[in-house]
Parts: sequence; structure tokens; C-alpha cells
Amino acid sequence: MRSGAYRGLRKRVNPRRHVECSRLRLARSGRSRVTASTSPTRLILVLAAGGFASTFAGRVAEPLVGVLARDFATSPATVALLSTAFALPYALIQPVLGPVGDALGKERVVATCLGILTLALLLCPVTSDIRVLFALRMLAGAAAGGVIPLALAMMGDRIPMDRRQVAIGRFLVAVILGQLAGSTVSGLIEAQIGWRGVFVLSAAIAAAGAAAVLAGFSGSLRGKGGRFAVGPALVRYRAILGNPRARVLFAAVFVEAIAVFGIFPHLAHLIEARGEGGPREAGLVLAGFAAGGLLYSLSVGLLLRFLGQTRMLMAGGAVSGGALMMVGLAGAWQLDALALVALGLGFYMLHNTYQVQVTEVAPEARASAVALHAFSFFCGQALGVAVLGLGLETLGQFGALALCAAAILILGLVTARRLAQPVRRVQLP
Repeated sequence: MRSGAYRGLRKRVNPRRHVECSRLRLARSGRSRVTASTSPTRLILVLAAGGFASTFAGRVAEPLVGVLARDFATSPATVALLSTAFALPYALIQPVLGPVGDALGKERVVATCLGILTLALLLCPVTSDIRVLFALRMLAGAAAGGVIPLALAMMGDRIPMDRRQVAIGRFLVAVILGQLAGSTVSGLIEAQIGWRGVFVLSAAIAAAGAAAVLAGFSGSLRGKGGRFAVGPALVRYRAILGNPRARVLFAAVFVEAIAVFGIFPHLAHLIEARGEGGPREAGLVLAGFAAGGLLYSLSVGLLLRFLGQTRMLMAGGAVSGGALMMVGLAGAWQLDALALVALGLGFYMLHNTYQVQVTEVAPEARASAVALHAFSFFCGQALGVAVLGLGLETLGQFGALALCAAAILILGLVTARRLAQPVRRVQLP
């Protein structure tokens, strides 16, 4: 028997009525029919190609911290901030891209962003100045910011709520595989093709993702889009932020991003400092997180059946906290890899639930709501690198990660209680 709290959290939706309402919303906004929308499976596959490319690009630099530091004659701590250079623009562009996607068409924005991402990645291998590399990573991060959030909004438009968490979980397979391949392939092949070759490969993958989206949404891209206006966008944002449920969701992903992702860019240096290897070992450790995410994606249906969303939030916080404590013990890199498998599983138990919930906060402005959610998440991720860097210097590896473990455990418990309230949707003017 599921608890009454869970019954409140999981609001039943009539699938046929939901689809009809989505079609009406698309018609009112002036957007043409989307070819991929006729099949949820095809929609997910098309969006998965772009999602894979964007996350691959975001992870390739992390195992290369030591190599880039030597080539550019700078400190590993400085090079580690390449992750911030990607994540911060990704976050800051969200308040712009969300309403632009609602107005002009989510498909157009996704295709354009993948094209810009390809160009930025192509320019990375030709630079010999660390400042230029930082600038290009910032451009790449801003472009990648228009892919996954708008993909989630499109799935919210076209997939009923009672099937959405499983569908988004399937989409996350591609996102996680991008993370897995980005961190693992980068570390494994750097010795053969160099860091410049790694960026060329990343550009080729982004180009393939752009081609898939252009082909999948060709009918929509030929249609006439709407118009973007600042005033209505600000009104929508004010209404969304006025919803207490939305504020809980935005705060939750901010905290989880700091607690979970802050340690990632520092892992390569920590492993090297212990004399246990370099980019190869760091890449394999980071791959453990993606492997845990894949485990979640493959088991999300069973987890929902046996735990429900409320207990899944509690379990996700507990699993993530235990994994962070294990990394804090600074054992062998193989133990770190196992811990990151558990961390990936626990993180996605939390994060995927938050993602599904935010798609129902404002159905008439899903791109704007999901964009604010992503903005909060990536602000936390960008800040987390500096926060963990300071924590490692002042508290040491165990102390810093023990605090992260406590934060993620409390987060799971608090959000399980707060989100067990009935969904109250934003009423837009």
C-alpha cells in the first residue's frame, strides 16, 4: 500500500485529455505540428541524440585537468575551473532560453544551440591561450544550455504525467551515456590523440546531434514561429516563482548540485596526489557516476512501483550520503569508482523526481519553468567547484565530503515531506 502522502504527490492525469490539451496549447501558440511528436519513442530518440552530444561536451575536460595544466603552464586548481566556465554560462542562459523556447519554438532553439556548440568545440583545439580556452568553454556551456531543459519541456508537452517519469528516465540513458563517454573516453584516448583530438571528437559528436535534431524536427523547423517579448516572459517568471512548490524544487536542485558535483573536477588531482594514477584512473572513477545513473534509468519503473516517489527521495538522499562518505575516506581509486556508482544511483533517484515534478508546475510555460530549474541546478554546480575547493583546503577530503553527505541526506528527507503535497499549478495571466 502506498502512503497517503504519495497518493497526493502522484496526481493522476487522463492521458487522452492531456494529449488533447497539449495539442491545443501548440495550436494557440502558432507552432506547427512536430513530426517526432507522433511517436513518443521517436521523440525520445531524436532528443536523446542532442542530449548525448551536450553532456559529452560538458564532461570531456574533467579528466584532462593535469594534462592541460602542464601544457598551459598553470595550476590544476585553475584548470579545474573549466568546469565552472562551462556550467555557469549554462545556468545563466536559462532565464533567456526558456521563454525564447516558449515563444519561438523549442525545436528551433535546440537545433540552433547544437550548431553553436559544434562551432565552439571546433575552435578549442586551435587555441594556445588558456584564456581563449576558457572563453570557448563558456560559449559551449551557453549553447549546451538550450538542449536538455527544452528537451524535458517537449516531453512534458507530449507525454502524459503518469508515464512521464519513466519516459524521462529513458531519455536520461542518453544523457548519462554522454557523461559516461565524455569522462571515460577523454581519459582513455588522451594519450593516443592528445587533448586537442579529444575536443575534435567532441565537435564531431555535437555535429551529429545537430543533424539528428534537424532531421527529426524538419516539419516543425519549416513552420512559422511565434514572437518573443520580454514583458510576458517576466510575468510568467513572476507567477512561477510565486508558487511555493516551484521554490522548493529550485532550491532542492541547487543544494544537490553543490553537494554532489562539487568534488568531480577535483578528483583527478586528488587521485594523482595519492600516487594512484592520472587521467585514465580519473576517467574511470567519474564513469562510475554515469554507470549508477544508467542503473537508475534501467530500474526506474521498478523503483517507482516498490518505493513510490516519496520514499524514493528518502532513499536517494541516504544512498548519496553514504557514497559521499566513502569518497571522503580517500581509499583506493577502485573504491572511489564503486562509490560513484552508488552516488549516480542516489542522485538520479532525487534529480529525476524533481525533473518530473517541475514539468507540471506551469504546463502553459513549461520551457520557462524547466529553464529556471536548470538555472538553479547549474548555478549550484558552478558554485560547488569553488565551495569544495575551499572545503578541501580547510577541512580536508573527509571533512568536506562529510558535510556534503549530511546536506544531501537532509535534502532527501525534507523534499520527500514538502513535495508530498498535492500539485498546485501556476495560473498564468
